Amino acid sequence: MQIDIVTIFPDFFRGPLEHGIIRRACEAGIVTIAVDDLREFTSDRHRTVDDRPFGGGQGMVLKPQPVFECVEALELRPREERARAKQAVVLLSPQGHKFDQSVAAELAMVERLVLICGRYEGVDERVGMFLADREISIGDYVLSGGELAAAVIADAVIRLLPGAVGNEASTRQESFFAGRDAAPGRGPSSTCGSGGLLDYPHYTRPADFRGMRVPEVLVSGNHQDIRRWRRRSALAKTLRNRPDLLDGIELSEEDRRLLAENADPAAAE
Repeated sequence: MQIDIVTIFPDFFRGPLEHGIIRRACEAGIVTIAVDDLREFTSDRHRTVDDRPFGGGQGMVLKPQPVFECVEALELRPREERARAKQAVVLLSPQGHKFDQSVAAELAMVERLVLICGRYEGVDERVGMFLADREISIGDYVLSGGELAAAVIADAVIRLLPGAVGNEASTRQESFFAGRDAAPGRGPSSTCGSGGLLDYPHYTRPADFRGMRVPEVLVSGNHQDIRRWRRRSALAKTLRNRPDLLDGIELSEEDRRLLAENADPAAAE
């Protein structure tokens, strides 16, 4: 994959792109990341990238000219051909479609990804209407610019690329993974896939830390009991912290029984 990040603050990315999975993926040749300085595509001596909004109002707006010229210099396919060519241009802004794991999985399928970092009061609307393929927000809040959002999206996407994570099965075990990995007639195995739920709780050594003990089932050696405990715990955490996720998940009969146990612990006896 080739990722281009369009920004007026290229130095911002020296930190986020030089550590962990992203650095290893770059070194392994799994992904190539280029940071493109938007000011290189200005024509005045002050390298101006913003201007006052038509119609009045507060703040400044990122001009269309440098953004268009920067993206055009990347020599992508025409907008109507990008999907077939596995290319995508994404404008990052608070007005975009909300980013989640399913969007990360979609973007991980492309071969060329361009992330345009918004700034100031906003970006000239013609960028979103005629240049970008989609507009994405990482949450219902406003950042000073799209650089943090670009780093978040790059990390979420790159770790889904084959070979980026040492144990690829771990990416199927995490929160929000919606793949199915189960025996016929039941929900995903808690040790292999969350099925769109939040992840189950994790523990490691020591088994007794300051009087706080690991649940006995996890040291029992009974893999069926462990799977059941993990699934029930994932359902309980999702019900407690993100009940909205349950609306989009196909629950098995076992899942429904486990949810009932969470609601009524006596039902587990």
